Formats: sequence, structure tokens, C-alpha cells
Amino acid sequence: MDSLFRTLAVITTGLYAGFMLTFLVAIMPGLAALPDEGFTAAMRRFNEKVPGPVFLVLFLGVIAFPVVAVFTEHGEDGWPLVVAASACAVVSHLVTIAGNIPLNTALAESEGGDDAAARTAFEARWNALHRFRTALSLAAFVLLTAAA
Repeated sequence: MDSLFRTLAVITTGLYAGFMLTFLVAIMPGLAALPDEGFTAAMRRFNEKVPGPVFLVLFLGVIAFPVVAVFTEHGEDGWPLVVAASACAVVSHLVTIAGNIPLNTALAESEGGDDAAARTAFEARWNALHRFRTALSLAAFVLLTAAA
């Protein structure tokens, strides 16, 4: 692997994809078994804690490092794969920004209200969007790994 940015792209994207996959296969199924009050309380606390410094480094790095590699490695071996990985990461982030974050905000704003209604408005839509962005994140990681 010739590029520092490509290396950083693989690392951050792998960590981010692993985080997303953990939510998909462990955290959300575990929360699904909780009653409405427990589910909504747990999701609200996760949504308060997740955008901390480590997550933000990963969240920004997943976009920044592959995009920088696209512009600094034009024409090098694996470059088309880096471009495709960058596109997957960008679309995943757009899903997060346009879909998951507004749902998180609405859930936070519903605190103190009807937890059953809040869960109904949140859970299925959030999970569908999360499955899509997880698949994109995993695809980005696979593409970057193949490019390396």
C-alpha cells in the first residue's frame, strides 16, 4: 500500500463498518426485546453518546481519507475501487444525515411522551436505513481492502 491516505481510509472505514455491523447484529436485536420504555430510553442514551470524539473521527475519516486518496492517487492501481468506496461512504453518510439523524432527533424530542408511539415512529424506519448504510459501509471497506 503506497498511500498513507489509502491506509487511513482502510483503517477508519473498517472500524466504522464494524461499529455499524455491531449495531445491526447485536445492539438493535437486543434492544428489540425491550419494552417500549426501555427501548426508547436506551436509544436516546445511545444517541447522546455516539457522536463523541472517537466516533466523529471515524465518521469524518470515512469520507475524508478515501476522497483525498481519490485525488492524490489518480491513475494508480486500485484507483477505481477507491472511487467506488468513496461513493459508498458518501451515500452512507447522506442516509445518516437525511434519515437516521432526523429520526434520532424526533426520538429525543419525544422524551416524556408516549414511548409506544415514539418507538413505532422510530424503530422500523431507523433499522431499514441502518441496514442500508451498514451495507454501504461494508462495501466501502471491502472495496478499499481490495484496492490495497
